[in-house]
Amino acid sequence: MDNPIKEESLTRLGFKFGKSGSHSARSLMLPELSIIMDGFTDQTTVESIKEDINTFNCLHKATSSSRKLTCRHLTDLYGLENNICLFRYFRQLWNKSTGARPVLALQIALCRDPLLRQSMPIMMQLQPGDMLTRQMMESELEDYSQGGYSEASKKSFAQNINGSWTQAGFLDGKAKKSRVKPIVTIENVAFALFIAHMQGYEGQRSFQSDWIKILSTEIDELYVKAQGAARHGYLRYKHASEVIEISFPGWLTEQDKEILNG
Repeated sequence: MDNPIKEESLTRLGFKFGKSGSHSARSLMLPELSIIMDGFTDQTTVESIKEDINTFNCLHKATSSSRKLTCRHLTDLYGLENNICLFRYFRQLWNKSTGARPVLALQIALCRDPLLRQSMPIMMQLQPGDMLTRQMMESELEDYSQGGYSEASKKSFAQNINGSWTQAGFLDGKAKKSRVKPIVTIENVAFALFIAHMQGYEGQRSFQSDWIKILSTEIDELYVKAQGAARHGYLRYKHASEVIEISFPGWLTEQDKEILNG
């Protein structure tokens, strides 16, 4: 990494660290997220979201406890605050492309859920057509927790994690899941490069980050999508010979820049 950013700074930008995460309870919950995002404006606050979910039941949950759990999960997993750098850029890209949304949701969830993030290595190892069982993901969780999870917890966590990768289009199937190639748009590549930039990757090194690698192994395809993202104003991209320059003019506030440079 060119200029590693401290966890404290990344936390202020919207990342989360630790051992546990939202996938101990739920998966991506894309339908619920879509409803919330449809009504999201510059004036939306976490308090107004909580009121919409808990009081007005905008997500149509049957019980008060279900509404509260869903609200807690969504705000924890996605942030849902305009002053969070990571969410602010996510929201802009979400509004640009419906096709990008499943992978966008997974991308920000990976940034904000340490538990889900532990599944990235095994997903990057799998090739299209390879099988992924719940037991394989449980084994990954066992290595991660070093005996800290019960058998029931590992089973539940693995189901949630595999469910999220399925919702995002990386896995196909129900009881038996296989790795497939997801729909990756220019918005997804832009967000992956933005996440890498937040973590200190620059230029060509950005394309060597896990955030880009998880999208595709075809580097030329990613270069083309990065150029497309630049044409749409999502980033600034220059590629000449072996030299690549990437920047995000207009996307970072002065406070964001201070955090990154601090």
